[in-house]
Amino acid sequence: MYRRIRDLREDADLTQSQMAKILSCSQQVYSNYELGQRDIPTDILIALARFHKTSADYILEITDDKSSDKTTIGRP
Repeated sequence: MYRRIRDLREDADLTQSQMAKILSCSQQVYSNYELGQRDIPTDILIALARFHKTSADYILEITDDKSSDKTTIGRP
């Protein structure tokens, strides 16, 4: 389950349908991302991070830091 994309969407006061339109996918596909029934493709993950001004690490729960300039992947 990708809880954070749901939380970010709700914080932005967007519906699943609105977020799906932004990402150029169907509401059902987006719902499947939120429910963890479908892995988020890299291009969608990047689009989500950019849209919400956060990092992919935050969305994937690698970090609790919401800032978009932090990444832990590839760092010691």
